[in-house]
Amino acid sequence: MPLTDAACRTAVCPPDKRHARFTDGGGLYLEAAPNDSRRWFWKYRRDGKESRLALGTYPEISLAAARRARDAARQQKATGTDPVQARKSAKLRATVAESDTVRAVALEWYGKHESRWSSHYAIREKRNLEKDLFPMLGERRLSDVEPVELLAVLRRVEERGALDVAHRLLTTARAVWRYGVATGRVPRDVTADLKGALTPHKGKHFAAIIDPKAFGALLRSIRAYQGGPIVRAALQLAPMLFQRPGELRGMAWAELDLDAAVWTIPAARMKRRIDGKLHGDPHTVPLPRQAVAILRALEPLTRRGALVFPGERDHDRSISDNTLRAALATLGYGPDRQSVHGFRASARTMLAEVLEVDPLVIEAQLAHTVKDANGRAYNRTQFHAKRVPMMQQWADYLEKLAAGADVIALERKVA
Repeated sequence: MPLTDAACRTAVCPPDKRHARFTDGGGLYLEAAPNDSRRWFWKYRRDGKESRLALGTYPEISLAAARRARDAARQQKATGTDPVQARKSAKLRATVAESDTVRAVALEWYGKHESRWSSHYAIREKRNLEKDLFPMLGERRLSDVEPVELLAVLRRVEERGALDVAHRLLTTARAVWRYGVATGRVPRDVTADLKGALTPHKGKHFAAIIDPKAFGALLRSIRAYQGGPIVRAALQLAPMLFQRPGELRGMAWAELDLDAAVWTIPAARMKRRIDGKLHGDPHTVPLPRQAVAILRALEPLTRRGALVFPGERDHDRSISDNTLRAALATLGYGPDRQSVHGFRASARTMLAEVLEVDPLVIEAQLAHTVKDANGRAYNRTQFHAKRVPMMQQWADYLEKLAAGADVIALERKVA
């Protein structure tokens, strides 16, 4: 028998029961609890299993309102939609809607991935967002942003001449939008519509001299450098060891075993992803006798501290990259002619083309990951024995270039 308003008002649960149900019809019932609360439910079956949908409390939801809610749920079920699941999805969408701006989604995506990135990469990604994406689109809902609006942001970056930054920003935006798709904030990745819309950008290589005769002139200039002994030593070791500038400048005495003629760079100081920095192997650099001699001469000056190349004002910090760039510039070798990082390219080219060293051994010395035909990465440490004579051969060759000997014959060989 259908319920009446009077029956709803007087519905109580006996004290010896957990609840009491008072049915109305069509699956609708009022459930009373011992604490005098009364709640409406609609009972239905889905895939052969009984389910129920909460419709609210009485008297806030009247009998008439409960019946209307039941009828709406029945109609929804008739269309093939599970009312309970539909309500859960609606609640989830409502929660997401509170944080679906470009800024909120981007920062959430950033927080999910930051721990996997190196500090340099994380800083660059955050800068891309805060400097270029957020000012124009940060407070917009992700789902409301049109491709042409995102393109306008990228065009502004291009207009200031930063073509490489524009391409990196598009890559960052693509990751944010895909995360938005995965978390239900946006139906599709609009960055796909911008393929080919940016001005093509070709990466700029670090300036490097690869002509032996010209490189010999550079080495003679470095030997004649009139600056301080710390910078002079770093300049002399840069082409000889050809490691990354930051790794060279940060060299610590604790990393050196001059008796064994080896420099061991901790994984944390290498250019790697965060996992490689935390769990990777250190990089060993065999030291030719010329490098050992330079470092031995530097010991009395800096060995009392931790760093081999401490800064002039703060001995706890190494000399800066700008220090070495400025030193090269004073010698007449500006960034368009020879960069500090370019010593790596100089060594790679002449070791392979002039001294005919196995490229895999050179790449191992450069701390590059090289894969074989099956995609497996070679173990850098397996080439250490071959890198020892290679580094001595390279240092001896540099001495010849600096002295101006055998250069012409070697240039003909390159040709």
